[in-house]
Formats: sequence, structure tokens, C-alpha cells
Amino acid sequence: MIELFQSPEVWFALLTLTFLEIVLGIDNILFITISAEKLQKAEQKKAIQIGLLLAMLLRIILLLGISVLTASTAAFLSFDIAGFSGELSVQVILLFLGGIFLLYKSTKEIHEKVEFPDAHKDATSKQAKGQLSKVILEITLLNLVFSIDSILTAMGMTNGISENPNHTLVIMIIAVVVSMIIMLAFAARIGRFVNERPSMQILGLAFLLLIGFMLIIESAHLGHFSVFGKTIGEVPKGYLYFAIAFSVLVEFLDLRRLKNTDLKKF
Repeated sequence: MIELFQSPEVWFALLTLTFLEIVLGIDNILFITISAEKLQKAEQKKAIQIGLLLAMLLRIILLLGISVLTASTAAFLSFDIAGFSGELSVQVILLFLGGIFLLYKSTKEIHEKVEFPDAHKDATSKQAKGQLSKVILEITLLNLVFSIDSILTAMGMTNGISENPNHTLVIMIIAVVVSMIIMLAFAARIGRFVNERPSMQILGLAFLLLIGFMLIIESAHLGHFSVFGKTIGEVPKGYLYFAIAFSVLVEFLDLRRLKNTDLKKF
């Protein structure tokens, strides 16, 4: 095991994988932060921490049960009905349901924030306690989808690093733990930043809508879905992340403009 970390290639893979886990975890933080906003301030930090810890535990459990995760990609049903064909697997179903849930949740949250912007500000302690369990359940269900997608990506990146599969497993677990520690350290700040700026909340929810749509397309691609002979292709994630990064840059520039405008008034 010590010899494994003497290789520069392993360290490069570990750093790259850690960075990837952080990037893939940003949408997770956004969802957790926006869901936790419904709670009282004392409960928000708790919900964010629980959500990220659950994400880490789910990823580690999936890594330890790698054979089960691999089996989830195997098709158990094929169909060809009226020009619509494809294959169903546990992975395809989870990604599809996760995408539908994200579309529903994001649309619902955007509607509430636009139509009822102050709906959650006067939540009572009893209401907050009832919502905490609901928020944690939502976070857990979505964490399962994000974890499967994240781990399958990590498996593809670490393939061929070592002939010993246990070495690859150790690298992936270290990357997951380190990335989650980093996200836990900054999650509260990100949460405050997003919650204090309504435009950032809407932008974050728009990202989740985009990711939900991507999960649905990805599930169709992995299931080899075909409509009248035309196969549904893969959505390059690089385009998605570029669009998100560009939108965030524009939003930051606008926030800076508003700040400078307010300063000039004084």
C-alpha cells in the first residue's frame, strides 16, 4: 500500500478525483442549502451537515459494495413497443426518477420563491421540526442518485491505475472523504451566501432544473433508448459545467455592479 502512493500517477489521479468529487458535489450543496432554507436558522446548519455526511456515507457504502453497484448497471428488461425501444436497469431507473424529482422540486421551489417570497420566514418551531425530517428524507433520496452517478464516474477515471482493485478502492474512498471534508468546511458560507441573495437562489434552482434534465437524458442514453430508430445520445457534461460557470460569472459581475452602485449613493 505504501508503494502505491510513491507513484506520481496515483497522486495525480487522487487530486483529480478529489477535484471532480467537489465539482460534482456543488449541485448537492445547492440542493441541500435551498431545502434547508425552510428550516429555522438553528436547524439549517444541522441539516446541511447531516446532508453532506449522508452523501459521504452513501458514497463509501456504494464503493464497499462495488459489485452491487456494478450489477445495478446490468439490464434486467428490454422492450420494443411502437418504435420505442430500450433497456431498463436499476441505474437507469434511479437516474430517471432522480431527474424527475429534481425537475419537480426545482419548479416547485421557483414557484414558491417568486409567488410567496416570505413564506418560510415566519415558520414556527413546531413546523421547523416537522420539516427537518422531510428535508433530510429528500436529501437522502437525492444523495442516492448523485452518489451512483459520482461513483460510476470515479470508477471510470481510476480504471487501470493499479492491478489490485483494493488499491483503486482506497484511492476513491480517500478522494470522497477529503472532498466531503472540504465541502463541510465551506458549506455554511455557501449556504449563507446563497440564502442572502434571492437571485442566487433562483440561479441555483435553474442549475438543478438543468441537472435534472441531464439526468433524464443520461438515463435514456445508458438505457440505449431509441425513438423510431434514432438513439438518444450522451450530453457532454463539459458543456453543462461551462454553462453553469458562465452563468455564475455573470451573476457575480451583476452583484459587484449593484454593490458599486450602492457605494456611489453614499
